Amino acid sequence: MTKVVLFETDLQEKAALFKALGHPARLAILKYLAETGVCMSGDIADELPLARTTVNQHLYELKELGLIKGEIDGVRVNYCLNMEKLNQVKSLINSFTDSIGCCGDQEC
Repeated sequence: MTKVVLFETDLQEKAALFKALGHPARLAILKYLAETGVCMSGDIADELPLARTTVNQHLYELKELGLIKGEIDGVRVNYCLNMEKLNQVKSLINSFTDSIGCCGDQEC
């Protein structure tokens, strides 16, 4: 048994999300999709200094968390930001940081 299970499910879910967002390649993918404003397929690997297989693994992780959507179009997969999930993440981060504010206006 890993010690992760000793923590509340809510904290486990947040930790998994924060861990996924803790990799610069995944942040670069999200940023690139946001900047282009369109769904992308094979072009993403051309934008990062990583091998295509590595980029595909990062895309898989982002898709598993629901941060991006992937739709099959023939032999290609088109990736788009999942704005609903990203808005949930934004609320989750705001709510978490608000919940650990310990001193109000004072510095801790």
